[in-house]
Amino acid sequence: MLLYPANAVEALEFNKVSLLLKYKCRTDAARERMEDLRFHTRLDYVEREMVQTSEFKAVLQGGDHFPNDFIQNVQKELKLIQLPGAVLNEEQLMAIQQLALNAKDILQWFRKQNDLFPNLKSLTDKTVYEKKISDIINGVIDESAHVRDTASKELMRIRSEMASRRNEVRKAFEAVLRKLNKLRYLADISEAFINNRRVVAVLAENKRIVKGILHGESDSQKTVFIEPEDTIELNNTIASLERAEIREIQRILAQTTALLSVFHTHLSGYYHLCGLFDFIRAKALLAIDMNACMPRLSPHPGLELIKAYHPLLYLHNKQQNKPTVPLNIRLDKAQRILIISGPNAGGKTVSMKTTGLLQLMAQAGLLIPAAENSEIGIFKHLMIQIGDTQSIEHELSTYSAHLRDMKYFMDYANGKTLFFIDELGSGSDPNLGGAFAEAIVEEMASKHAIGIITTHYLYLKVMAGKVPGIVNGAMAFDEVRLEPLYQLNIGKPGSSYTFAIAQRSGLSPQLINRARELTQREHFSLDKMLLQTEQQSVKLKEQEKELNKLLKENAALKTGYEELINTEKLKQQHETLKLQNKIKKEELDYLRDTERKFKQIIQDWKKADDKQDVIDAAENVLFKRKQLQGNVAASKKADKNYEVTGTTPRVGDLVRNKTNHQIGTVSEVRDRRAIVQIGNLPFNVNLDDWLVVRKKEKK
Repeated sequence: MLLYPANAVEALEFNKVSLLLKYKCRTDAARERMEDLRFHTRLDYVEREMVQTSEFKAVLQGGDHFPNDFIQNVQKELKLIQLPGAVLNEEQLMAIQQLALNAKDILQWFRKQNDLFPNLKSLTDKTVYEKKISDIINGVIDESAHVRDTASKELMRIRSEMASRRNEVRKAFEAVLRKLNKLRYLADISEAFINNRRVVAVLAENKRIVKGILHGESDSQKTVFIEPEDTIELNNTIASLERAEIREIQRILAQTTALLSVFHTHLSGYYHLCGLFDFIRAKALLAIDMNACMPRLSPHPGLELIKAYHPLLYLHNKQQNKPTVPLNIRLDKAQRILIISGPNAGGKTVSMKTTGLLQLMAQAGLLIPAAENSEIGIFKHLMIQIGDTQSIEHELSTYSAHLRDMKYFMDYANGKTLFFIDELGSGSDPNLGGAFAEAIVEEMASKHAIGIITTHYLYLKVMAGKVPGIVNGAMAFDEVRLEPLYQLNIGKPGSSYTFAIAQRSGLSPQLINRARELTQREHFSLDKMLLQTEQQSVKLKEQEKELNKLLKENAALKTGYEELINTEKLKQQHETLKLQNKIKKEELDYLRDTERKFKQIIQDWKKADDKQDVIDAAENVLFKRKQLQGNVAASKKADKNYEVTGTTPRVGDLVRNKTNHQIGTVSEVRDRRAIVQIGNLPFNVNLDDWLVVRKKEKK
């Protein structure tokens, strides 16, 4: 995959994910693979890598120990084996033996799994365990990495003679010690070793009396160290045998190294295999930490992320015991460019970075923190423009650098390009910058590129209904708490919530009100309409959830009702649910009709010369002017004939709806819900929406 600019990996924070992966690697071979990680454009490679990691993840979560315990770096040893006359020491030979035995354990482990992990097992298809490797080393080296006495007949003879001579030296030395001790010539420490020779510690005034070789004296010069004359010849013999032992061990090690050279290909394969499994293990451990899994893969450009998380944000919040808001997003042929708007610090850039980072992770063969029914396509080119790209060295302002990047986008983007642009058009005059931004989006759409753009420009927010393939997205905002919700809602443009955020920041009300006055009325009215339709969208989703819940309850109750004896009660309750669902459906249809009317208003806005007419029409739709007037009239009529008692509703009480002021009689009460009889029809209602009333007496 081609990346633009050169720091795209850092801008999308893939380097931080790579660092986390590196920490999971135990071997140098695995860390080298991590350093060579690339973003591939071949679907078969991406799929193979992901499936292998998924299988290893299953191994780890299943609690079964995978025997990949060899973590030493033996590349030096493998090179030496190939060189004529090279010699591996005891520790190096022990490492080679452990490598071979680890390969044996891996092969045996797969034989016991009954093809449970076929993709991991396929990595061992060309690996053959060569028993002779271990036999050769085991015949020479013991468990403590020492050359065995039985490694050769000569070594056995030398060590046997050395043991005999050392026994003679011990007896002779002990005899000298007894003699000198009886003569009171010895110092307090009596004996020591100097230059690997056993010596007696003699008082300095007696050094000329004791025969032997003087090897030194103490710091106080009160004690001298003498090798007794009776042991000199024996020690010389032992020293000669020790040199012979070293020569024989060196010969044995050289011979063993030469015997192993013919197995260099096997050993290199074992080392490669252990490093590969350690790398897959690291990817699986990282996936477990991130709650990542394998999505569906497609050879075509596009993506659909369901319940996706930014992995670094997820890990950070996990440490803080904080929830992370998931992201749902789809980009394909029909929905190529997503324009995300909304308040600052509301999550626009995080949503964009999450999408880009997960795409890089997937094309690097890593599992992604998203639902398994997510889908990832393959892109050949990824372009980003995030953050301040000004260059002091090349005398480029932020906007000039921005346009330089846009030129590259225009020159090289195509249908296999995934792009991300943060705050398109910023850094310039709002009108001119907005015009350039609109032209850039149109050009990217004509090139069939797929991407995400964040912006505050109204120019771009209204393009969704104008240019095919471009859709709006809004970051939700809690107007009550004056804080972002970090939820991406597709299909609606977002308000910048400029004044709400200013209020949250603590600016004085006088300053905020003055800013409202200076704001162009048309701009403010359209932004207000965007805000209102966003709130309508939230209500629409709540209604949809409630409707789905009611439909499920309806289906469950219908099944249960078939077992009831009282068929008349079954019919009554079934009719009640049908009527309730009909009311909810009518509310949902109304909200959807409002959404359709708002889209028409946006189109009329761009075409109309008289903007005021469009604004009045929008306000009439959004604020339900006629309905409010009707409700006021109904309220006056109800207040004329009924008065509120304020008592707790009971069966038989008259109640009045708070919104449409309809009058009904309570026929049944269940906690905070009740059946209210309006005319001949029963309604299942929430008591919080009704007031208890009584009819006024006529004077």
